[in-house]
Amino acid sequence: MGSFDTIPHHELMQSVARRVSDRWMLKLIKAWLKVPVEVRGEKGDRHRSGGKGSKRGTPQGGVISPLLANLYMHRFLRYWRQKGKGEEYRARIVNYADDFVILSRGRAAEALAWTRRVMQAIGLTLNETKTCIRNARQETFDFLGYTFGPERSRKNGRWYLAAKPSKKSVQRVKGKLRDVLLPWNLEPWDQVARRLNRILTGWANYFSYGTRLAAYRAIEAHVAVRVRHFLRRRRKMAGRGTRRFPEAVIFGELGVQRLQSLWTSTAP
Repeated sequence: MGSFDTIPHHELMQSVARRVSDRWMLKLIKAWLKVPVEVRGEKGDRHRSGGKGSKRGTPQGGVISPLLANLYMHRFLRYWRQKGKGEEYRARIVNYADDFVILSRGRAAEALAWTRRVMQAIGLTLNETKTCIRNARQETFDFLGYTFGPERSRKNGRWYLAAKPSKKSVQRVKGKLRDVLLPWNLEPWDQVARRLNRILTGWANYFSYGTRLAAYRAIEAHVAVRVRHFLRRRRKMAGRGTRRFPEAVIFGELGVQRLQSLWTSTAP
């Protein structure tokens, strides 16, 4: 949903005022909503949004924007409960900030149509590129970094409903790891390893649910290749460095965190 861009300021401030009575705080929040922000488009072009004349949207990247989005989104969630739509559509809503999914048994089309009408009524816009209906027993969908849907068990070949790190989440953490192992990083190795471990441990803590071993293995393989290349270049070694820096050394004496050990320690 594109609520960060479309939340109407007047209605939002009314929602805030129901919970905050301090007029100076209300004035400060209103001023935050008018902050001009430079936005980079998908093609790299830049433009400004917001400003004194703006009447919609919260600043992208603003520390208070997720809180305001949650607060305004509560209008929709409260109305959903008041109208008994969960029972009518045999459905549940799972939301985080302005992202949400509606899990329905056989009434998904009706739930989506009702949601569109209500969102339009309160001045919000669904992101149509992300909005769709999926049969979770036959198709996959992404939500909050996870991919949900059917998966075949490697043990017995049976299909089950899985939750696993999405491809985008895996690519994103790989990018963060590459940024640490850039050629011009001249930090001592122990500092480099600590930075890598913070990224790996934080990522694993978030993705500690569901089917994750394949993603862990893919990230470990990526780390091994990048660390090996980083150290070989730093030490001006010939060859690929596989004999000097095998995985046992990288995830052993060099101190890089092995994700599979975290998976083993947290697996039920």
